[in-house]
Amino acid sequence: MREKLKKTTREALSSVLPVAVIVFLMSVIISPMPVGTLMLFLFGTALLVAGMGLFTMGADMSMITMGEDIGISMTKTKKIGIIGVISFAMGVIVTIAEPDLQVLAQLTPGIPNIVLVLTVACGVGIFLLLAIFRILFRINLSFLLAACYIVIIVVSIFAPDNFIAVAFDSGGVTTGPITVPFIMAMGLGLASIRSDRESMEDSFGLVALCSVGPILAVMILGICFRPNGTNYTQPVIPEIITSRDVTMEFIRRIPHYFVEVMAAVWPIFAVLIIFQFLTRRYHKRQFTRLLIGFIYTFAGVVLFLTGVNVGYIPVGQSLGSGMASTSLKWMLVPLGALIGYFIVAAEPAIHVLKKQVDEVSLGAIPANHVQRYLSIGVAASLAIAMLRVLTGISIYWFVIPGYVAAITLTFFAPKIFVGIAFDSGGVASGPMTSTFLLPLAIGACKDPSRVMTDAFGLVAMVAMTPILAILIMGIMFKSKMVPEEADEIDEEIIIEYEEEAPSL
Repeated sequence: MREKLKKTTREALSSVLPVAVIVFLMSVIISPMPVGTLMLFLFGTALLVAGMGLFTMGADMSMITMGEDIGISMTKTKKIGIIGVISFAMGVIVTIAEPDLQVLAQLTPGIPNIVLVLTVACGVGIFLLLAIFRILFRINLSFLLAACYIVIIVVSIFAPDNFIAVAFDSGGVTTGPITVPFIMAMGLGLASIRSDRESMEDSFGLVALCSVGPILAVMILGICFRPNGTNYTQPVIPEIITSRDVTMEFIRRIPHYFVEVMAAVWPIFAVLIIFQFLTRRYHKRQFTRLLIGFIYTFAGVVLFLTGVNVGYIPVGQSLGSGMASTSLKWMLVPLGALIGYFIVAAEPAIHVLKKQVDEVSLGAIPANHVQRYLSIGVAASLAIAMLRVLTGISIYWFVIPGYVAAITLTFFAPKIFVGIAFDSGGVASGPMTSTFLLPLAIGACKDPSRVMTDAFGLVAMVAMTPILAILIMGIMFKSKMVPEEADEIDEEIIIEYEEEAPSL
């Protein structure tokens, strides 16, 4: 276990280090910031690495195992009503526990935090139910996604303009470090019960559909809620003078995030206890391992949230504001692309996606290639997002053509890549996006009345472009083979997967 923790920590360090170096160089060369703010960033980076290492190991030991086993047990009941209730409840519970959503709720003006959180959670619950029924009844993912996004476009016509960007952002932040391991493993467990050839491909797609629910839910909230005050208020950056002030700032904030994560995670822990009581699925040693995994996951999320909230939000805001005030403000576009390319590797949920891709395809789809295409996609999205901040171009000009193109490409890419692509859009837009990149965009937006329309929407862009990138990867993957091989690629992976499934 100690060796595994060292491995996950080294992976976290290699993921976070490029972002830290870029930000440090920006603060020295382009947009100088107070030394205290920079020290908060460096200290936060250390907590970020430690948190990611603990979280990755804990998720492997607990959340993934638990999600897969619940998925398997649900299908064995063969009672649609029970499956529906459990699916909705789990969708609500894991979404409320999602730290990314808490961050978005705090940054979004005009809507009470609890209202936004519950609205998004209900949206995820309903669409997790839909996603599970899709697996059970073998509904084509491409057609279902096309129908969902047509509904989104229609509803968006009636939603207030200042809710559109927030709605699309909410679809991205709900699929983060707590939600993704559980939901993806749940899909794998559900699909493993089926013996048909499409079961492996259908294990992907749950995250994709769970990202749709919040978008619709928040748009409907905007139509019904109609808040009056939606001007953004910049958070106050703490005054840091000495290294002692830095340490005390983190010590002071850790209890807050401890309580916040505890309040969010205990329902998932309660589900584990109830699940074990009803099914007796785990032996004593297995159950102890799950509990230890939960402790690692909990500690990792607390450290991660403390690091990004205390160390990264002030830096993002400071860099964005500083650069927007100079003649070099257009440098935000290429610098945004550069940060976007490297920041993907720092998202905890990316490692979960790569692991499932590797396991399900048994190495036929290289996980490193998936990350490379994700990095290219996020780099493009950050460049576009910064361009929007500087010019005020409506998000409509990007998300509507983008999703139309994505839905079109699903009919040309291999089936397995469709689910991976739409899932990757959700996992790429995690806590690093909401706690560093979004404040960077907010800081660069000089007009507070335009924050809701120009700065918000960044998470939505980060959630969209990876979909296009992975679909293009799938089409290129297919084009490199002769037609006979291209037709058989999914079948070969499925056969191998079915042979290896008992060992996964």
